Amino acid sequence: MNELEQRVLAEIEAGSDELVALAGDLIRFDTTAREPDDPARDEAALQRYLGDRLGAAGAEIDIWEPAPEDVAGSRLVPPGLAFDGRPQLLARFAGAGHGRSLLLNGHIDAVSVEPRNRWTSDPHSPVVRDGRLYGRGSVDMKGGVAAMTFAAETLARLGVRLDGDLLVNTVTDEESTGAGGVASVAHGVRADAGIVTEPSGFDVWVACRGSLMPTITVAGRPGHAGLPQPHWREGGAVNAIEKAALVQEALRRLQEDWRARADNRHPYLSPGEIVPTLIAGGEWIVSYPASCSISYHVAYLPGQADEGGWGNAVERELEEHVARAAQADPWLAEHAPQVSWSTDVPAAEVSEDEPIVEAMLAATAAAGRPGRVAGMNSWHDGATYTLLAGTPCICFGPGPIEAAHTVDESVAVRDLVDCAKAVALAAIRFCRSAARA
Repeated sequence: MNELEQRVLAEIEAGSDELVALAGDLIRFDTTAREPDDPARDEAALQRYLGDRLGAAGAEIDIWEPAPEDVAGSRLVPPGLAFDGRPQLLARFAGAGHGRSLLLNGHIDAVSVEPRNRWTSDPHSPVVRDGRLYGRGSVDMKGGVAAMTFAAETLARLGVRLDGDLLVNTVTDEESTGAGGVASVAHGVRADAGIVTEPSGFDVWVACRGSLMPTITVAGRPGHAGLPQPHWREGGAVNAIEKAALVQEALRRLQEDWRARADNRHPYLSPGEIVPTLIAGGEWIVSYPASCSISYHVAYLPGQADEGGWGNAVERELEEHVARAAQADPWLAEHAPQVSWSTDVPAAEVSEDEPIVEAMLAATAAAGRPGRVAGMNSWHDGATYTLLAGTPCICFGPGPIEAAHTVDESVAVRDLVDCAKAVALAAIRFCRSAARA
């Protein structure tokens, strides 16, 4: 490290209490993930808080409330989703010119605190115990947002003007729809590369799986469960739950087939999966169920996606497999299962040869927390910027992903500090001009 980089790291270390306080302030805002019709919570107040901080540090601030048409037609977003009271934020620290621009991105929403009664302390009242910061969102991902914000503030406070622009972008709705990222891309947010500070445990994630969420509804024929039933062709009852079990078995066999296929292998991701997650069937305990619905979470790899990263081919394969299974059963052959689809969350990956990957690996090693190239089996907003804005995004952040969405969620204070150091170093090194690289 050169003298400037050493100064930056020392400044972040000296400001560790301020960084923890910043993360705690973010936790205090209730930005719980929403259903589409939920009223706004504290999203606008949180974005104003960050905007005031970053503006005071010298950034040009843009806080805007997207219109529904900004995300209309996206396979990620439910139709008609509105952003009332849920603005997005972009802070731009202008570079000196001729350098690469870098996007720092994070989402401000966090999942529900339920079951609330199992928490040791109030999930919206941050507390430090035994070197860990506790509170909802501490690791997923208000801790990461705090670290990237503090990294940018520290560079500005020390008068470090990068050659390229440094952008800090915080968005809503990642946990529910990904709409905030889609709206930011529609607003023109893009850069030469991006870092999403999700909890990667200091690894550099270059890939993520996509996901589909189909619901398959199977029809039956109601009848008295306490009476013997004739054959269905003679008017007898048909048990929709039993027929739905045939569909479930067919999809279990499809998942086994996926595991043997080359397009379902990836060096950094687990194979694609077809997991039943919800089931609803029946109307009365003494009646044959008239219908049964099973909802699935279908995870797919970048190699299974189409050119845009979407799961169109996976949708077709699943529908064809269900149709073939139905043809093997006389009732289902005449009463075909109905498949409906909700959102499509795209798979994405960036090349290990991208300059941001090299810069991030070197920076985290220099900060004393060496990581490795890896992938995220779930999804992150970086996929949206990679696919829709042409901004190759990696994930790098404090804490393990396994700590997300848990009771007594927490992140190590040491992780917050080291993440801020690594992000600041990566920004210095990536945003150099070609003449200084």
